[in-house]
Amino acid sequence: MKAVTVPEYGGPEVLRLAEVPAPLPGPGEVRVQVYAAGVQPADLAVRSGWTPPGTTVELPAVLGNEFAGVVDRLGEGTPGWEVGDQVIGFRQLGGYAEFVTVDGAQLVAKPAGMPWEQAGSLSASGQTAHVALSELKVGAGDTVLVHGAAGGVGTVAVQLARAWGATVIGTASERNHDYLRGLGAIPVTYGPGLVDRVRALAPDGVDAALDAAGHGALDASVELVADRDRIGTITDYQGAQRLGVLALRGPRTAARLTELTELWEAGGLRLEIAETFPLGRAADAHRLVAGGHVRGKVVLTP
Repeated sequence: MKAVTVPEYGGPEVLRLAEVPAPLPGPGEVRVQVYAAGVQPADLAVRSGWTPPGTTVELPAVLGNEFAGVVDRLGEGTPGWEVGDQVIGFRQLGGYAEFVTVDGAQLVAKPAGMPWEQAGSLSASGQTAHVALSELKVGAGDTVLVHGAAGGVGTVAVQLARAWGATVIGTASERNHDYLRGLGAIPVTYGPGLVDRVRALAPDGVDAALDAAGHGALDASVELVADRDRIGTITDYQGAQRLGVLALRGPRTAARLTELTELWEAGGLRLEIAETFPLGRAADAHRLVAGGHVRGKVVLTP
């Protein structure tokens, strides 16, 4: 099969489209023919030499931790799935490929009407947003500040927080303000003066803040949110340690992913695809994500 490999650590230029042996499912596993695979900032970090907690990276590695496709083959004793099922799944590595094997418990059914590109981009950003808002105890009546609200995680976080009854203020460049309004957020421009602009929009205060952007967002957050247990980041872990706020990580689960697909089916979750690239242009996809101004997600299609 074809897969995007990392033969050595470095910039986007190290990525190679290579022929590698197609994996075979073991007991309890499913093999999926991949139709779409999302590109995550974590993929860029692995390419550069980072090892995800609890994972061993051996070069040449195949990147990609979220995907959607069709069940192609079943391992021994795999309950709940049949060849031909359309699924959304997650695993640590291996998604940038024509086929991937995964524990059957790490798959959920793809809604019939969901486009493949959206399905392939849902799991990582969607579950990250869900974990973050849960850890920050976001609920009805809260006012929540989401930094980087137009990105992959931010897009889902805005809509989840709204679905859970919160008012959302989202930081973004002005070109994304109408987009955020369409998601149900109150947009605000990031950069110098952010604290004063947010206070003007939320005179009664901000209850929680999620940093999905970095670049000093936590420093602004601690000026706006009194309870540091309700400030968290998915990107600036050094800042979290310095300021005594939450470094947000959490396990991905099929139950959480199912909740997201159900919200999509109910019309409560819009997923934005910035651009789709073939596997052979994975380096271009990484360069686009590295630029930091993507609206929604970037996706690879075999």
